[in-house]
Amino acid sequence: MRWNLRLVAAQRGIWKASDLQRQLAEHGLVISAGKMSGLWSGQPVTVKLADLDVICVVLGCQVGDLLLPEPDTVARPTDAGQVASRAAGATPLAVVPRRRDGRSLPPA
Repeated sequence: MRWNLRLVAAQRGIWKASDLQRQLAEHGLVISAGKMSGLWSGQPVTVKLADLDVICVVLGCQVGDLLLPEPDTVARPTDAGQVASRAAGATPLAVVPRRRDGRSLPPA
């Protein structure tokens, strides 16, 4: 996913993070300067759904305007057999438990 807040804000005439921060506060969403900087200039690690609602109301947009999918960045299986077996509902590989101290587990 790509975060598109800055472009959506610019399309609505908001050119500064502080202007958006002020408008968000008017709608009940008080954001610290550090968090606002992350939302404005980068790819935020987390965004609460309630915060997204307020951002969308302030900007008059939909969540799909703020979050743009990038399906080309998703790793895909390289072997055609892997794709077919996953599509057919093949069982995943078994998980083998291991001890943290490096010792082996007792026989089953």
